Amino acid sequence: MENIHKFFANIRPLRFLVAVFTCLTLLFSSAYPAFAIGSYKSSPSEGETSLNQIQKETDKVASSKAGNPDLEESQAKTKKGLNSVQGSADKNKMKRPSNSQSATTVQDKVEGFLENVTGNS
Repeated sequence: MENIHKFFANIRPLRFLVAVFTCLTLLFSSAYPAFAIGSYKSSPSEGETSLNQIQKETDKVASSKAGNPDLEESQAKTKKGLNSVQGSADKNKMKRPSNSQSATTVQDKVEGFLENVTGNS
């Protein structure tokens, strides 16, 4: 019985360290999404213009007596932009190969990380 008491007395500092580590892990893991706040700051009115245009198109289709647009009309609108609803709104903000030439791919990031870990160049 005395050995059990000695064992628990010796393990008490370890239990304290495990509890502190667990609390710190919970604290930092819950605060991690807050790091995304500093990535991009947009103004509240930035998306308003394109949304107003989409709303106008929606109202026009909803108020028309014909109901849903026919296939040819939908295809004609789709050819003008990204899709029949959005048109070409925010097309310049989308990522595509022509404006992402300097971007680092995931494969390059992983290879760089592995080179740093292993020390190979």
